[in-house]
Amino acid sequence: MAKEELKRDELLDPNNSPDITEKNSGSQEMLTNGEPVSVAVGGQVTKLYRRRWFMVLLFSSYSLCNAFQWLQYGIINNIFFHYYGVSSLAIDWLSMSYMLAYIPLIFPVAWLLETRGLRIIALIGSGLNCLGAWIKTGSARPDLFGVTLFGQLVCGVAQVFILGMPSHIASVWFSSTEVSTACSIGVFGNQLGVAVGFLLPPVLVPNIKDKDQLSHHISIMFYGTAAVASLLFILVIFVFQEAPRLPPTPAQAAQLSASPGQYSYKQSILRLLRNRNFILLVVSYGLNTGAFYALSTLLNRMVIEHYPGKEVNAGRIGLTITIAGMCGSLITGLWLDRTKSYKQTTLAVYVLSLVGMVVFTFILNLGYLWAVFITAGCLGFFMTGYLPLGFEFAAELTYPESEGTSSGLLNMSAQVFGLIFTTAQGQILEKFGVQSGNLLLCSFLLVGAIMTGFIKADLRRQRANQEALHAGPVQREVEVAMTKAMAESSEVPTPLLTQDT
Repeated sequence: MAKEELKRDELLDPNNSPDITEKNSGSQEMLTNGEPVSVAVGGQVTKLYRRRWFMVLLFSSYSLCNAFQWLQYGIINNIFFHYYGVSSLAIDWLSMSYMLAYIPLIFPVAWLLETRGLRIIALIGSGLNCLGAWIKTGSARPDLFGVTLFGQLVCGVAQVFILGMPSHIASVWFSSTEVSTACSIGVFGNQLGVAVGFLLPPVLVPNIKDKDQLSHHISIMFYGTAAVASLLFILVIFVFQEAPRLPPTPAQAAQLSASPGQYSYKQSILRLLRNRNFILLVVSYGLNTGAFYALSTLLNRMVIEHYPGKEVNAGRIGLTITIAGMCGSLITGLWLDRTKSYKQTTLAVYVLSLVGMVVFTFILNLGYLWAVFITAGCLGFFMTGYLPLGFEFAAELTYPESEGTSSGLLNMSAQVFGLIFTTAQGQILEKFGVQSGNLLLCSFLLVGAIMTGFIKADLRRQRANQEALHAGPVQREVEVAMTKAMAESSEVPTPLLTQDT
């Protein structure tokens, strides 16, 4: 039996001459070109490729570029509404356009992912991101707000092809012991783009009154962004792969072995909507991430109300939030891969996000900028560190449904609540002040934390991987027993057969 499996793998890759090592799990491990290949007794062949790290890093890079373009207006809101001669709300809509574009397009994009695959999604996402960046290079004039809005809408459409992909890339390329870390790296790129979006625009575009000089500084920012987006699009064209030749896990192998006719996108959506635990996660994730979107969009207005003329520090506070969040994402990803404690970790991080938001609300107006930085860092560590937790918890709760579909629904919820919170908080800031607006976010985070507590930790993907690992030895014992029984009934000497087994 084992010999037949090895021959089958050699046919798949005739240039490899694998070394073989027996494993206690009932599978065999081979080394092909220095990379491990596991051949399960049930016929499932899995392999980890070194290039998986380059795939997730390339994705993170163009996700970074897209996230930077989301915040390049909002963090210097006061400069742009002076430059274009429009209202503060109009500039807020340059950020909210990302959220608006996501809501109607997520289902068509998720369907496209399932029918055409990951590479076409990567090409469209990075291509639209590049196109939007180049459109904006033509809007560095005070009378061309409509052009910059159109370019931002194109980038917002590109985000639909980017935002929900980390968990899908992680499942397609990485082992079960790496999948949470890989998802965190995918989210890390988006968060790093947010960090750069907080940091660079206040440095590149100073708060000056001369609109000709402002046009020059804005052009530098737009052309620099377009150049980076173009380089990343070229890399995606020539380097990004659809999937590894062999799947990385037994669970992924089982998904690939299913007949295409067995999958229905409509039925998949209906199953997800009937999954009570997933729906609770969708709403709670939307509340948390929507609050983060509102906080990020309106941070400049919050800071300069209490600290006038501190646009650069507003960007640095945003940078602090995001850098701390990136550390939180990586740490929680490593922790999940080590412990698999999805429910406990998600709930703990959610509650600490609520605590951080409450403290930030009451620290902001005390006049101590150093205290705002410290509090913002603690808030960011948990609030943005929560993002990959939601993706991975959803993948566990909804297996074997597509990770692209589940994460798409999570992000759609985040965009809906982001639009609601940003619009409502913006109005509250003008009429009642910063503290009242932030208390609104705190109340909804409390609701989300309570909902998270009611989610049952039904870890279906982990269970599928464990069942696949344990199925090997059981199947081997059954095959050996059947072989012996047939040998005895045919009066064939058993030792001749046990040499092959």
